[in-house]
Amino acid sequence: MSGTVNKVIIIGHLGKDPEVTNTSAGSKIVRFSIATSETWRDKASGERKERTEWHNVVIFNEGLADVAERYLKKGSKAYVEGQLATRKWQAQDGTDRYSTEIVLKTFRGELTLLDRAERQAPSEESYGTTRSSAPASTSAKPSPVQPAFDDDIPF
Repeated sequence: MSGTVNKVIIIGHLGKDPEVTNTSAGSKIVRFSIATSETWRDKASGERKERTEWHNVVIFNEGLADVAERYLKKGSKAYVEGQLATRKWQAQDGTDRYSTEIVLKTFRGELTLLDRAERQAPSEESYGTTRSSAPASTSAKPSPVQPAFDDDIPF
């Protein structure tokens, strides 16, 4: 098979604050776990059920690592796009262990913060729009800059 794809897309909530480490070369590595949930209604009992899966994420991309370190925290909602990678390591008792992680490499991967800007960090921007610091007008008339809208919707 000549063409293969190793791509994972996750939207979920962080289980804890990201852990930041540095390599001996000075590169930043950020690790965190992200939870995705699935809900359904049990056919037999009618009871609502939920299953949560935890995914380990490792960021090697310097720019994304900086964003994750500065803005992500426990409970943050994020979109993560990367590749699956399984790594082998030895436990303290000498047994071989395996971990499968979502890896955001230096030139691949994407991290998008999905929380509102107010929750992530104090900022003047929310979803690309700037909030005005001017006091709200108390008059009922629309300002000349904003068009007046009728309640009649044409469709």
